[in-house]
Amino acid sequence: MTDYLEDLYFFWQSIDAEKFLRLFWVFLVFDFGRFAFFQCALVLEHFLGGKQARRKRALARSLLRKENPLVSVIAPGKNEGRHIPALAESIRAQSYRNLEIIVVDDGSNDDTPMICGKLLQSGRIDKFFRNPIRGGKASAANLALRYCRGKYVLHLDADTHLGPLAIENMLCPFYEDGNIGAVAGDVRVNHPLRDLPVSLQALEYLKKISLGRRVASFLGILRIVSGAFGVFRKDVLDRIGGWDVGPGLDGDITVKFRKLGYRIAFEPAAVCYTNVPDSFRKLAVQRRRWDRSLIRFRLRKHSDILIPDANFKWGTFLAFWENIVFNLVLDLKWWIYIIDMGFNFNHLARYVLPMNYALYLVTGSVQLLAAVLLMDKEGKIRAVKLAVFLPLMPIYTGVFLRVVRTYAYFQEFFFKASYFDPWNPWKVSSQAKAAGL
Repeated sequence: MTDYLEDLYFFWQSIDAEKFLRLFWVFLVFDFGRFAFFQCALVLEHFLGGKQARRKRALARSLLRKENPLVSVIAPGKNEGRHIPALAESIRAQSYRNLEIIVVDDGSNDDTPMICGKLLQSGRIDKFFRNPIRGGKASAANLALRYCRGKYVLHLDADTHLGPLAIENMLCPFYEDGNIGAVAGDVRVNHPLRDLPVSLQALEYLKKISLGRRVASFLGILRIVSGAFGVFRKDVLDRIGGWDVGPGLDGDITVKFRKLGYRIAFEPAAVCYTNVPDSFRKLAVQRRRWDRSLIRFRLRKHSDILIPDANFKWGTFLAFWENIVFNLVLDLKWWIYIIDMGFNFNHLARYVLPMNYALYLVTGSVQLLAAVLLMDKEGKIRAVKLAVFLPLMPIYTGVFLRVVRTYAYFQEFFFKASYFDPWNPWKVSSQAKAAGL
């Protein structure tokens, strides 16, 4: 082992800049700036522009309280009865009070009807609807939308719960910029230290949502308002007809808002806690569904965004292109890189692989530091506790999730597998397929 470490040290010392670029071009050309540069720029902007941002937020909060608009909170779900009481409690405990809570049961076969009936009777939710035959999440959300009376619609997953200031903070961006159509909140993993798959997802969410979507919003290219926690202008929802059939309905509806010229913002001070898969098998099933939606919605349904015309918008194009490049194209580039290293530098694999690992570990550490500097107290504590899992992240994201993603792209590109996903009933998926949705 000592001899190997000495060899690795001398190898590191012996390569010049040209050789370093040749061996680690993927990291240097594609990942370094994306993972480190923009996060550092955001940290600088946060501290340098803090006073002005606080004044702007104070004015927005004042305008919000003066208008006090009704907000419709909708929570569609199937077999989520055990989670709904906690969700209702967290909504009733909000600092913002002018709310109506609408729960839709999409054909559950658990105790959801009984549980929601008791919540309705006790006044902890305002409306409850049940689809006796499952129609899918979009169907349930659109049913709730029909009965919404609020100026804004907050869409929540039924297995989430909110921080006490979440809704008030979520509404403030609408009063800072009149062109904002939807706001995404910070989704954090519930019970982040429960077991290994959950802990790795908690750290992933921290980096990709708490930090990554904040960077995307800062750059004006935020491309998704998570279905777990997102608020929308109701007049725009009515204009576009609500949600289309998923999976991927959250990214799909965000694209529709952007196509109409509305800005999409991320609000880091609005915090939601969600449950995530507790095994790698369940996680792989979930991520295949998410990843297939990129091919189905980005490359098929909304490919017109890439074509300049009278309605062309650079912000929407860049948001769309960023998604395609940094998910699909850069996923393929890793396989090209592996083939390149295998054919041309196979004799150096014992040095190149650990050095790649070290580069991504260091970059991940910089990301975590940026998150600690930017997040609230609870987020900082969470980040510090999750730091112990950093050494596993290059393997989790660089191997496990990449293999799952590649398989999902293959399934969708060649077989349109998303239409056969049991996440939606077949009667719905078949009609969506026929309609090209």
